[in-house]
Amino acid sequence: MKAFGYERASSPQAAVTAVLAHPDAKFIAGGTNLIDLMKLEIETPAWLVDVNGLGFDTIESTPEGGVRIGALVRNTELAADARIRKDYPLLSRALLAGASGQLRNKATTAGNLLQRTRCPYFYDTAQPCNKRLPGSGCAAIDGINRSLAIVGTSDACIATHPSDMAVAMRALDATVETVKADGSTRRIPIETLHRTPGSTPHIETTLERGELITGVTLPKPVGGTQVYHKVRDRASYAFALVSVAVIVQRDGSGAVALGGVAPKPWRDAKADAALPDGAKAAAGHLLAGAKTSEHNAFKVPLVERTLDAILTEARART
Repeated sequence: MKAFGYERASSPQAAVTAVLAHPDAKFIAGGTNLIDLMKLEIETPAWLVDVNGLGFDTIESTPEGGVRIGALVRNTELAADARIRKDYPLLSRALLAGASGQLRNKATTAGNLLQRTRCPYFYDTAQPCNKRLPGSGCAAIDGINRSLAIVGTSDACIATHPSDMAVAMRALDATVETVKADGSTRRIPIETLHRTPGSTPHIETTLERGELITGVTLPKPVGGTQVYHKVRDRASYAFALVSVAVIVQRDGSGAVALGGVAPKPWRDAKADAALPDGAKAAAGHLLAGAKTSEHNAFKVPLVERTLDAILTEARART
């Protein structure tokens, strides 16, 4: 690990100012992803700004009837919160599927959203990776890409986004709140927080440099039957080959989002509208234009079969 400077931020403004003052600075909270990347010298920040003391660690009701989740709320606390379990069970189940108890105790809401891909070629510094070193190429495209993306990709990158929590939040229409260096704030629909790779896969979100996530807001509960199912190579904690988040209402309408198949949590309005017509119709919209290889072509039927099983379960429970 390369040497780095460190400071504790006393306020959101101070945190943003400190990051902007150093060209290679990063925010740090739980550090469950960043520290690993620093050990491998995939991330080499010259300065770390600790934001743990900023107080963004509460879960509060909003005037609109929803919930605001502070950026520093740990995954364990969020999954166990009575309001989340009652009104947004999809989110609780996704968090519990996402990592071990030790990691959930440290990982934060904002950090979970911003964690980087687990593509094996991204982690192997002997291999070319446009996400790690822009312009070097993508070894995954012609490599062993069984776990990688089949939609939303480009000729520069086929990495997947690893977060389970983000998939549930995408189905729930979450909004991400931030603060900038000039003190202004933004509300970013989670749909537009993460970017598809295009020709710049190293630019993963629409956040500006130094912009700090302060919280995530969930709208008023939509009810319905909510199911999160994650298909992985082993029963213990592992990243998804395919994950499916579904909300089904009594009339058959609802929402569906996928993980493990794209560079961001994947959802399509046409798929939502097609849910009453069944899994095949919805999956057809979600995976329209899919680009597969011999290693990951199995994800196409796997999405349809998983979604079909979930819809059957959800309708029976409804």
